[in-house]
Amino acid sequence: MDNLENENNENVVENENSGQVVENNETAVETVVEATATIVETAFDDFDWDKGPKGVLNYSDNEIEQFEQLYNSTLSSIKEFEIVAGKVVFITDSDVVLDLNCKSDGLVSKTEFRDMPDLKVGDVVEVYVETQEDKRGQLVLSRRKAKLLNAWSNIVDSYETGRVVKGTVISKTKGGLIVDIDGLETFLPGSQIDIRPIIDYDSYVGKTMEFKVVKINESIKNAVVSHKALIESDLEEQRQAIISKLEKGQVLEGTVKNLTDFGAFLDLGGVDGLLYITDISWGRIKHPSDVLENGQKLNVVVLDFNDDKKRISLGLKQLQPHPWDVLEEDMLPGSVVKGKIVNIEDYGAFLEVTPGVEGLIHVSEVSWSSQPINSRDFFKEGDEYEAKIVTIDREDRKMSLSLRKLQEDPWSKIEEKYPKGSEHSGEVKNLTPYGVFIELEEGIGGMIHISDLSWTKRFAHPAEFTKVGESLKVTILEIDKDSRKLSLGHKQLEENPWETFADVFPEGSVHEATILRRDDRGAIVQLPYGLEAFAPIRHIKKEDGTLAEVEEQLLFKVIEFNRDDKRILVSHSRYYSDAKRDAETADKNAVKAQKKATQKTMNKVNSNNEKSTFGDLSAFSQLKEQLQNEENEAKKAASKVEVKNDKAAEEEE
Repeated sequence: MDNLENENNENVVENENSGQVVENNETAVETVVEATATIVETAFDDFDWDKGPKGVLNYSDNEIEQFEQLYNSTLSSIKEFEIVAGKVVFITDSDVVLDLNCKSDGLVSKTEFRDMPDLKVGDVVEVYVETQEDKRGQLVLSRRKAKLLNAWSNIVDSYETGRVVKGTVISKTKGGLIVDIDGLETFLPGSQIDIRPIIDYDSYVGKTMEFKVVKINESIKNAVVSHKALIESDLEEQRQAIISKLEKGQVLEGTVKNLTDFGAFLDLGGVDGLLYITDISWGRIKHPSDVLENGQKLNVVVLDFNDDKKRISLGLKQLQPHPWDVLEEDMLPGSVVKGKIVNIEDYGAFLEVTPGVEGLIHVSEVSWSSQPINSRDFFKEGDEYEAKIVTIDREDRKMSLSLRKLQEDPWSKIEEKYPKGSEHSGEVKNLTPYGVFIELEEGIGGMIHISDLSWTKRFAHPAEFTKVGESLKVTILEIDKDSRKLSLGHKQLEENPWETFADVFPEGSVHEATILRRDDRGAIVQLPYGLEAFAPIRHIKKEDGTLAEVEEQLLFKVIEFNRDDKRILVSHSRYYSDAKRDAETADKNAVKAQKKATQKTMNKVNSNNEKSTFGDLSAFSQLKEQLQNEENEAKKAASKVEVKNDKAAEEEE
C-alpha cells in the first residue's frame, strides 16, 4: 500500500507553492484506491506490519500486472519524432511546462513561444518529440520544429491543391525576397513579385501578402512562391470577361503601362492591349516616347483581337481623319511646300509636308547637275527643305517633289553662255575607259572623248592623262540641248600638228625611236617631237632574231603615214633589211661599172691597127682571162643578192 501511495505521489507536481495536482493523475489515484479497497478488506489499523518480509507487498504477480496495466491505461502513448498536443500547466520566466498525459511532463523554452505573447495556463499547443527520455530521464520537446514541420506540410498541401498561402516578407536577397510562411522561410523571385517589373525590393520588406506555391524541394525542405501568379490568375478572369465583350471598332480608355521600341502596352482595366508604333500617329515617329508617357490615359480603338492568343491590337491615329483626306485643296503641281526629311532611301528622300503627308524627292530632282547624287550623303533626317510639287495623287496618296525646279534651268540659255568653239575651264568629276566628264558649273557638264585628249599620244585610260578633282581647259565641240549633253575637246585648244608631221615623217624616212610599251600585238614607240607610232610585233624583231625590249632605242623606218586617222606605222626589221638590199645593190652597180670600164679598154685595144708582137699577144691573152674571171665573180654576187631578196620578201609577207 505504501508503494502504491508512493507511485501516486509521483503524479503530483512538486511545487509546494502551487498546490496544483494534475487532474488525470487524481482520477488514477482514486481508481487504484477503490480497486485496493475491494481486494484488502482489513482496515489500516488492523494491518499486520510484521507479516512477511519488511517492505514487501504480499501481491501475486497477476495482481501486480493488473495494477500496472490499469495504471498505464491512464497514460498517453507518444513516440519520438512525432508532433503531439500538450496542455500548458505552468509558466516560469524561462520555460513552459506541458502536460502530455505521460509519466513525466515536458519542458519547452519560453523563447519558442515568442509568437504567442498571450500564452496562458490551460492553452493547448503542439510540440515535436525529439527524445522520449534524455540522460536525466526528461522528455525533450521542441515547438519550433513542430511549427516547421506543420508549415512544410501546409506548403506541400498548398502546392498539390493550389491553395493560397499567406506570408510575410522578412528580407531582401539576391534575385528576390525571403518570405516567412508559418515560420518557414521561402524564396520569392523578383520576377514573381508583380506583373510589372519591380526595381525597389526594399519597399516590400515587412509586407504580409498572399502567395501561390509554385515549386518545392522535399530533400532540403525548400519552396518557391509567387505573388504574380495570383495577379495573373485574377487578370485572366478579368481578361476573359473583357474579351468576351470586345468588338472591332470599339473605343476604350486605357492607361499606358510600358513603352517599347515597337509600341506601347496599355492597361484596359484588367487586360493588356498593344498599340503598335505605326498606329500611334499618322506621321512618322522614332519611338513611342516621342508622343506618349507611362501612366498617360487615352482613348484607343480596337483594331483586332485574338481569343486563342489573347492579343488585342489597338489604334490611336484611327480616331482622327487621315491627313490626306483633309489636305488643303490649293496643294497642286507647281505649289511650293516646306517640310522636314523623315526617311532616306537609295533612290531619294521623303519630305513630310504635314504629319502623315509625305512627298518623295527623287535623286534626279535634287540638282540640275548630270553627276549622280548619293541621297544618303546629301540628305540628313530632320533637315528642313522647300520643294516644288511635281505630281500629286490624292487617291493613291502619293506626291513627287523637286528641289532643282526652284532654281533656273541652266540649260535654257546654254548657247549664249557656252557657244560652240568657246574655251572654258572645268573640274574633272569622273573618269571612264572612254572619256573624262567635266563640270563647267553646277548643272552644266560634258565629256571629253579619250581620243580628244591629245593630238600625239594614245591613252589606254584617261587616268594616264588626268585625275578626278583637277582643273582642265576645254573647248565646246557640240551642244545637244535636248539630251543635255556637251561634247568637249582638249587637244583642239592647239593646232593640229599632223599637217607638219607629214613633211617630217614621210613614208620611207628613218628615225631614232624608243620603245615605250609592248604587248602581243606590237609596241608603241616614241618618235621625235613626242609623237607616238605603232610597230607590229614582227617589225620589232632585230637582226639577231630577238624582239626589241621596252626603253630600247633603235632606228625605225616609217612604212605608213595616215594623216586623217592620226596613225603612223614604223618598222625596225624593214629598216635593216632595206639597208642590206641597198648595200648589195651598190656592190652590184660597182661591178657593172668596172665591167663597163674594162670593155671600154678592150675596145680601145682592138681599134689599134698596128701588128702585135708575140709578146703583145701574150699580154692580151692574160687581160682577156682576167676580164672573164671578173665577169664570173660578178654573176655569182648578183645571184646571191637575188636569193637574199627573195627570202626577205617572204619574211615580210
